[in-house]
Amino acid sequence: MPKIDKKLKAIDFFCSGGGMSFGLQKAGIKILAGIDFDPDCKLTYEANIKGAKYILKDVSKLKEEFLEDELDIKKNDDSLILAGCSPCQYWTIIRTNKNKSEKSKNLLHEFHRFIKYYNPGYVIVENVPGILSKHKESGLDKFVKELEIQGYEVTYDVVNLNNYGVPETRKRFSLIANRVNKNKIFPKPKKTKPVVSDFIGEKNGFAKIAAGHKDLSSFMHSVAGLSEKNIKRLKLTPKNGGSRKSWADTDLQIDAYKKTGSNISFNDTYGRMSWDKPAPTITTKFFSLSNGRFGHPEENRAISIREGATLQTFPGTYKFIGKSISSIARMIGNAVPPLYAKQIGEVIIKDYE
Repeated sequence: MPKIDKKLKAIDFFCSGGGMSFGLQKAGIKILAGIDFDPDCKLTYEANIKGAKYILKDVSKLKEEFLEDELDIKKNDDSLILAGCSPCQYWTIIRTNKNKSEKSKNLLHEFHRFIKYYNPGYVIVENVPGILSKHKESGLDKFVKELEIQGYEVTYDVVNLNNYGVPETRKRFSLIANRVNKNKIFPKPKKTKPVVSDFIGEKNGFAKIAAGHKDLSSFMHSVAGLSEKNIKRLKLTPKNGGSRKSWADTDLQIDAYKKTGSNISFNDTYGRMSWDKPAPTITTKFFSLSNGRFGHPEENRAISIREGATLQTFPGTYKFIGKSISSIARMIGNAVPPLYAKQIGEVIIKDYE
């Protein structure tokens, strides 16, 4: 790990299990604190982000001056970075229940309160692509305009993280605002695009396991159980990228897909990943076959908790602490891949120096 440059420091809003914090820390930035209202993330964050505080608060109810006293930070500090990676499922392009995520739609505005108050040197935003495609409704237009009025040079784009060394086809909105010297800064894509076999499989330290396997070690190579019917379905699904079409005309077909035309919807569900392609986006439900192409490329099971974390570029030593597979998977799926966060940190450090 590089020597931490104490000149640059960051506060990670909506930090979840610490993906952004961990990546920035690996780049050489001191993490002062992570802020999140989810108590399930506290132990995981504190176990991995050494030297940082976990502030268990709802940002929408947090007063700006609270951080001044709690973290001893000052306004107009060029070396301060505020990162905001809010869980804006409300603006996702994936069809979800918007009622459940109603509260998340205004988190960009809540984050901006702190930017206006502290006027940090740099601002980072990472979010779903829908925040840009719905830029007026999401408040992005207003957010960017106010940053520019405040004196920031703002650079943003929707990027496929596979172009940045992450073995997923994960598209995300990324923004970096720079007040220090008005340079446009943004990570540059890498020349090579990694695939599933670069990160998981026996050659990468993942033993073969069966559905329902529980790994009680901190490695957490644990996997959800499967019904006998689902195991039969996987056995009929061709290895290395096969889909549920292979058993569509058998008695194993799922009732919801029996209607005319419905079989072409959600083609990835119950499918296997391919060794030689990037994984699909690792979501909060990656441990479940029915929620995407999350079948192991050749074993008759979904991918494990550690495999999902590894595809999100968390190292094997990263400790996940939670009450259940689903709570840990939520932290992993919501995370900013640390490898990408590190690249964001590196371009800020280079600019600052």
